[in-house]
Amino acid sequence: MGITSRMIPTEDASARKREIEEKLKQEQETLSFIRENLEKSDQLTKGMVSILSSFESRLMQLENSIIPVHKQTENLQRLQENVDKTLSCLDHVISYYHVAKDTDRIIREGPSGRLDEYLACIARIQKAVEYFQDNNPDSPELNTVKARFEKGKELLEAEFRSLLTRYSKPVPPILILDAISVDEDIELQEEVVLEHLPEAVLQDIICISGWLVEYGRNQDFMNVYFQIRSSQLDRSIKGLKEHFRKNSASSGILYSPAVQTKRKDTPTKKAPKRPGYDNDLRVKLHSEALNEKHGATAGKDDVLDIEIDSYIHCISAFVKLAQSEYALLTEIIPEHHQKKTFDSLIQEALDNLMLEGDNIVSAARRAIMRHDYSAVLTIFPILRHLKMNKSEFDSTLQGTAASTKNKLPTLITSMETIGAKALEEFADSIKNDPDKEYNMPKDGTVHELTSNAILFLQQLLDFHETAGAMLASQVLGDTYNIPLDPRETSSASSSTSDFNKRLLSSYICKVLGNLQLNLLSKSKVYEDSALSAIFLHNNYNYILKSLEKSELIQLVTVTQRKAESSYRELIKQQIDIYQRSWLKVLEHLTDKNMPIFQPGAKLKDKERQVIKDKFKGFNDGLEELCKIQKGWAIPDKEQRDYIRQSQRKIVSDAYRAFVQRCANISFTKNPEKYHKYRPEEVEEMIEKLFDTSA
Repeated sequence: MGITSRMIPTEDASARKREIEEKLKQEQETLSFIRENLEKSDQLTKGMVSILSSFESRLMQLENSIIPVHKQTENLQRLQENVDKTLSCLDHVISYYHVAKDTDRIIREGPSGRLDEYLACIARIQKAVEYFQDNNPDSPELNTVKARFEKGKELLEAEFRSLLTRYSKPVPPILILDAISVDEDIELQEEVVLEHLPEAVLQDIICISGWLVEYGRNQDFMNVYFQIRSSQLDRSIKGLKEHFRKNSASSGILYSPAVQTKRKDTPTKKAPKRPGYDNDLRVKLHSEALNEKHGATAGKDDVLDIEIDSYIHCISAFVKLAQSEYALLTEIIPEHHQKKTFDSLIQEALDNLMLEGDNIVSAARRAIMRHDYSAVLTIFPILRHLKMNKSEFDSTLQGTAASTKNKLPTLITSMETIGAKALEEFADSIKNDPDKEYNMPKDGTVHELTSNAILFLQQLLDFHETAGAMLASQVLGDTYNIPLDPRETSSASSSTSDFNKRLLSSYICKVLGNLQLNLLSKSKVYEDSALSAIFLHNNYNYILKSLEKSELIQLVTVTQRKAESSYRELIKQQIDIYQRSWLKVLEHLTDKNMPIFQPGAKLKDKERQVIKDKFKGFNDGLEELCKIQKGWAIPDKEQRDYIRQSQRKIVSDAYRAFVQRCANISFTKNPEKYHKYRPEEVEEMIEKLFDTSA
């Protein structure tokens, strides 16, 4: 290998050397070129630096020249702005001095018909007042704009009063009746809206009210509001009352045209239910019997009925109108004054209603002093209606003064007290009614006391819940010996209702018991025990039938389950006592003292006389009893037929047997003189008992 290297030709080394030298030369040339370029670049850089330095110098000179000019211009602009602002402020201040003059005409003419423009003027005056107060409180201009502001406020208050006075009208009675009427037959009945003020007027009033509250700082307008609206509320109720009096007498029930137009197209429709009334109840406060007893006339009864009916409607109307007034008031009066203003607004109408209620209570009290206990019935429909509507009444008066909220409960308490007093005194009057001979029915029929007592209880039945609550309110449980079950003292309405029902049942039983005792006492006025028995029979039977025909029997059996059977037993006892009156006739037909004889044997004179006496005694007794008892009365046909048939069978059977025993006995030459009546004739005579027309 080393030998091969040494054998490389010399020519290749020379070529290699030349190649290297050639490359070196090229590199030296390149280096020389770079150096030349660097020198040129340095020269250019020095030239640029020189130019920039010159430019910087010139900029500094320019800046030193421009900045003072700019600052001077800026100062001039600021001065211009200050001048403009000053001029604007001067114009603004000067305008305050012209406010009184500029607004004089509008203020003098008042806000009527241009409330927005008027309030804008008031706002300008108010700003002027604030300016002078803050900047020149001693200036005469302040007094001028103040006076103008007060004048403007006075005219706004006057406009508030004027709008309310001009557009506040009583609600028409027909519209009130529509609002308080309830009729299940009306499909999709719409609630009647009571619009007290036109919408545009209402918005003006609301606007004025808002300004007076915010800027006027005056609450006098609230007094104006409640005084005007209070008067309209009272007039609305009085208008309804007057409308009711004019129309109720002729039509009986007030119909509302607005309601009628919504009815189905059927020819027979019931009148709208009146507030608080049962569908089939037309309140009648006095019966003909009670009127006759106390000297009342039908005309007076109708007038009283209308008055009570009217009062009930007015109570419902007050609630509805008061609710409507409160809704209106909330739009006009500030929230924190609404309850107080509403309280003042309703006082006049509420006081008049309560006064009328007190007058009704006083009239009932005077009637009770005259022992006209039927007057309690004037209290019941009103009391029932008041209690039915008490929750809505309380809700309407929520937030008013305690004295206002207590007015209705006070009236209810007064009515319950006088009503309970009347009920109690009525029960005592039944017990203590005097036994006057001239007042007793000659024919032994039903006594007036009985018919009046039953009629009173039947009318009481229409208001059984009210009557029970009335008795319970006076804590009469001990009087009627009603055991107090702890469950019945709970707040559950069903327990309370059950207790009141038991209390009323016990009261009715007390009245019936007093009536029974009095009737028993009265029956002793009759000298004839049979007539006394007929009298008691008629009265007991009348009581029982009256109880059975009405729901009174259900009330009575709440506390006396055997009341019905007890009356039936009393009736049977009196029939038995009556039948004993025939014993003196029937004793002539018995075998007592009857002679014993053989068929065909001749009787002695004494024996013949005994038979003659028996026939004569029977004939005379029969004729006398039939003559007397024909004038007696048993109004109940069923009872009359039963007693006749029973007596006919007893007498007829005994007479037939007696006649048959004497058929083959020759006791007289003139048998027709003693055997005056055939059995059929006797039966016919008995059939004519208790028949004054026979």
